[in-house]
Amino acid sequence: MHIRTSGIPEQAPPNHPWAGAGLSSAMTVVVTGARRRAVRDGDRHVDTAHLLHSLVESDLAVREVFDGGPQLARVLGYLVQRSIGYGLRWQGTQEDSGGFPAVPEPAGEGWSPSASAAMDRAARTALRRGEPYADGLDLLAALVADPRCRAVEVLDRAGVAVEPLSVRAADLQAAREPQR
Repeated sequence: MHIRTSGIPEQAPPNHPWAGAGLSSAMTVVVTGARRRAVRDGDRHVDTAHLLHSLVESDLAVREVFDGGPQLARVLGYLVQRSIGYGLRWQGTQEDSGGFPAVPEPAGEGWSPSASAAMDRAARTALRRGEPYADGLDLLAALVADPRCRAVEVLDRAGVAVEPLSVRAADLQAAREPQR
């Protein structure tokens, strides 16, 4: 008999633009890693800090946006601290910065409203660019667009200025786009 220990769904809810076929293989790695972190941390919902942690670990383009190795090391160090203790003050609470409209339940089941809104913004950004899938830079931009989410709190505490990070992400994204 298998007992589920988490309320986090195995698959993203199907009515999000980023659900199922809406995730590239790289973003599937990010989402899977974020879900795994949420379960391991004992959280009921994937939040923006889980997404940021998984994104920084798995996406080379996102790591390039940070201002050198020391800044990236501080962010990763802070995220690890969060996963082994700092995050306990968030444990059992649902993230909702109120910065963007949340996707109503059950669409956001297993996701904090802020994380769900960030995934939605990233998917919509990719679609506006003519791409079927969001990439890590889309998600990073979506995360930092909400100044009251947990991911931005982590970045602030790690000493990362969010505005220059956002500009570097946009510049890198623009440099990677084919000339039309």
